[in-house]
Amino acid sequence: MTAQQKPDFDSIVIGAGFAGLALIHYLREAGQSVRVFDKASDIGGTWTWNRYPGAMTDSESYYYCLTFSRELLQEWSWTRRYPDWEETHRYMHFVADKIDAWPSIQLETEVVSADYQNDTGLWLVTTGDGKTHTCKYFISGMGMISEPVIPKIKGMDTFKGPLFHSSRWPQEGLDYAGKRVGIIGAGATTVQMTPVMAETAESVTVFQRTPNFILPAMQKPMTPEWEADIKSHYDDIVAKCRNHVFGMAFDSPVGRNYADTAPEDAQRIFEENWTGSFRWVFETFDDLLSNPDANKAASQFIIDKMKERIDDPEIAELLTPSTDDYPLFAKRPPLDHGYLESFNRDNVHLVDIKDREPIVEITETGVRTTENDYEFDIIVLATGFRAYTGALEAFPIRGKSGQSLAEKWQETSNSIMGVCVADFPNLFIITGPQAPFANLPTSIEQNAMWIADCIKKMEGDGYDLFEPRQDAEDEWSAHVSEVHEQTLMAEGDKVNSWMMGANIENHKPRVLIYFGGANVYYDKLRESVNDGFPELEFRRLAG
Repeated sequence: MTAQQKPDFDSIVIGAGFAGLALIHYLREAGQSVRVFDKASDIGGTWTWNRYPGAMTDSESYYYCLTFSRELLQEWSWTRRYPDWEETHRYMHFVADKIDAWPSIQLETEVVSADYQNDTGLWLVTTGDGKTHTCKYFISGMGMISEPVIPKIKGMDTFKGPLFHSSRWPQEGLDYAGKRVGIIGAGATTVQMTPVMAETAESVTVFQRTPNFILPAMQKPMTPEWEADIKSHYDDIVAKCRNHVFGMAFDSPVGRNYADTAPEDAQRIFEENWTGSFRWVFETFDDLLSNPDANKAASQFIIDKMKERIDDPEIAELLTPSTDDYPLFAKRPPLDHGYLESFNRDNVHLVDIKDREPIVEITETGVRTTENDYEFDIIVLATGFRAYTGALEAFPIRGKSGQSLAEKWQETSNSIMGVCVADFPNLFIITGPQAPFANLPTSIEQNAMWIADCIKKMEGDGYDLFEPRQDAEDEWSAHVSEVHEQTLMAEGDKVNSWMMGANIENHKPRVLIYFGGANVYYDKLRESVNDGFPELEFRRLAG
């Protein structure tokens, strides 16, 4: 590249959440100049947009964090097992301050297109204000669940009150005290939101299509003793996350399978581990997600536990799936902070829109089903996200041939390990399609380290661009599909699971997640680095 072709920035990153902050750290270490664009008015990514009542992490606080600095790990103090969005947001400001990230961040700036320039090997990035910026490396840190799915319901534009997606909660806040609230959707967001809103709303009505396997959160405060123990063992905790199948600081029951366990012993193990969080799935038996009998036994245990907390038997039946409906984890199970008990309140109601009374339309005053008219002051669309690909398809990102990612991914969303895509030189993605579904900060850092190592090779060896190999993409995608077929997760498309992209209307379900284990995936990233990135072809431009 000649001096006249010097880019405005070495790297441009979209997204100032966990990924943006991690990339600022790792890319600066690689000697890069970095500009992070984010259309929000503050950093935080998910934790800037998702401000609904009860919004909190489902990973435990002490490992839902960035780990590149032992100083940061020791200085920050979490207040409880699961932080809400406000605490997580404060933590991200703490990180940004400590690493002096602010000079690299440009907020209230939306990227509207990104085009690879074949003649210069640079990316041309256009923002909403009409300005253009060039970079050698274009990196998406937009997140796997950032682009909301807005359902197409007749009459949505006629409702007289506030109507919005849960991830676009009014930034100025919303007074719902004494109001009649309708929530369309019954996934993790609704599970968190309902018990909080029910405390002051006149009524909360949940419109449910598919019931969930709901695990207990068992929230608890961070005590000085617990915090001291965590901080004295942080190296071990980070290592556990790095080596766990879902990137979490759990102890895996290596070698303990349900298939080899007597039924009475299995029930005892289930009961002894019923202590909150996703630990229960990963610290009981190794074969819960691969053995149908093990999965059904675990599912029935959850169902029985759920029904114990619901007074009305009819409501209990509606809120709990059957073991024949779909396997545990074919849909992402929410963690419960009082959701089930909220239906014991007189002001919380449940509407089955799958079998009993489908929604017909939204009216000026509420929601009309085939059986009833429901009047509301506020309607919340808790209808999920276009996972993994949605943000990358929301505006044109065009590669070497001029084809956009959205066009490339019409039928199937293939990549190389979720971090790069054939026909898109010098494009990196953090947790893109066919990456694992795991504790996100862990996966984000593993991706950021791979990207930084790749850039170090590029710069150290004097290369202008890398081109992801099509055969490497085909090989990874075939591996992802093969692994997927060996699990029970393939049935997710039957229940419109976002993990299969099956929650999007007129969208062919596809394998969006690598289910071979986050730890195995992280090993593959490291093998790629050690082998000199064989998935990529490195080039120098002529002249």
